[in-house]
Amino acid sequence: MSIKAATVPLHEDEVIEGIRRWVTIESPTYDVGGIEAVLDAVEQDFDGLPVVMERREGQGGYGGVLKVSTAEPSNEKPILVLTHIDTVHPKGTLTGRLPFRRDGDRLYGPGLYDMKGGAYLAVAGYRALARAGVPTARPVTFLFTPDEEVGSPTSRAIIEEEASRAAYVLVTEPARDGGRIVTARKGVGRFTIATHGRPAHAGARHMDGRSAIREMAHQILAVEGMTDYARGITTTVGLIKGGTAANVTPETCTAEIDLRVPDPAVGEEMVARIRGLTSVDPDVTLTIEGGINRPAYPKTAMIADMLERAQKVALAVGFDLADCPMTGGGSDGNFTAALGVPTLDGLGIDGAGAHTLEEHGLVSSILPRARLLAGLMETLR
Repeated sequence: MSIKAATVPLHEDEVIEGIRRWVTIESPTYDVGGIEAVLDAVEQDFDGLPVVMERREGQGGYGGVLKVSTAEPSNEKPILVLTHIDTVHPKGTLTGRLPFRRDGDRLYGPGLYDMKGGAYLAVAGYRALARAGVPTARPVTFLFTPDEEVGSPTSRAIIEEEASRAAYVLVTEPARDGGRIVTARKGVGRFTIATHGRPAHAGARHMDGRSAIREMAHQILAVEGMTDYARGITTTVGLIKGGTAANVTPETCTAEIDLRVPDPAVGEEMVARIRGLTSVDPDVTLTIEGGINRPAYPKTAMIADMLERAQKVALAVGFDLADCPMTGGGSDGNFTAALGVPTLDGLGIDGAGAHTLEEHGLVSSILPRARLLAGLMETLR
């Protein structure tokens, strides 16, 4: 296969500088100003390219969404390149414990691995094609979203709208396990359990109380006991809040639950089990809300075919490309794959340390993976 993306001019220093500019604009999900500043920088990096940009205002306290489309009129379904530019790191991380820096093959910075590095590689790859006069196989639509790290509450509808028009989806989430891409993700569920008991003086009237925390302890053990590694099911009680003082029988308690499932059928089963929990103490009220918020993303025959095509592009670029087993982490790719649109995920920068103070991308992965993304845009017909 002749892949022009394998040889179009791409300069490592230029790409690193672009990544630096995006990473040094801190953009935690709830910092609207930071999100908008990153979107400004993204627009600047498309200046002079044959694209049309459409920016939507943020909603519900979140930043906006930027859609960038190749300008050539076409009736063909586009390739959708899906990217989020929010991070989990609070403002000040850049000037504190995780400054942008290079240490040998590693580039450090908040959100560099997850996922500003990969986001920039997609833009750099497209820009290299455009500058070299290499046409894309189809129109390309880039979507930059502000809220993936909290479940995409305001961007999900936009993502699904754009995906419903697309032929393929490329997600620039970071690579896994030494450069592997993602072809399957578990579905994600989120639930809140609330218990409501009866307060009492913990010393003088202990027998009158009905502890919401005691009841919650039973429910926590029940939920955690639903984990079944053999079936690919995990349940985690991650946040607990309850009580008012050490000498008061607690009247209320809440807990937040994370669920991961391998397919929609198991998801329905687990939602029913969690929502069907009942109080151990009949004098304590139990309320459960929530459900699946990211549908499972199984590896379909169409995705397997798309992987083979990506592997041919990677070979032309000069490296072997493999996928990893179904991962428990969710992404916006869950939404697009659930619509039946062939989706490749984990196409971004290689590295490690997502969501930690050791987050970094590998310099050695920058040019190969930018060329991989460019090659997919060039060849996915």
